[in-house]
Amino acid sequence: MKENNLRKRTKEFAKRIIELCRVLPDNREGRLIGNQIFRSGTSVAANYRAACRARSGADFISKMGIIEEEADETQFWLEMIKEMNIIVDKPLLDSLIKESDELVAIVITSIKIARGSKK
Repeated sequence: MKENNLRKRTKEFAKRIIELCRVLPDNREGRLIGNQIFRSGTSVAANYRAACRARSGADFISKMGIIEEEADETQFWLEMIKEMNIIVDKPLLDSLIKESDELVAIVITSIKIARGSKK
């Protein structure tokens, strides 16, 4: 995937996470999970932008590792929202879970390729 395409894709993912946070309930669980998923979900895009400006191969791999962790954490919170029926918009949650899964896979592949090119 081209750098610019992934940049747009991660930014769109972050925007959709923000939209999700707007519809979480205004109670303790909604606020706590909302804070967590807002942070991790938007971090994917922010850290990808940083990875695009990495100073070295090792720096790129390190930043991509952070993106992998943040995307996986986001997926965890999406699954919790779905499994606990915190909001019932199943199509929204399913599409975000699918996207986070795809982003994790892309990032893992990018890390493997970057590690291979370092040798």
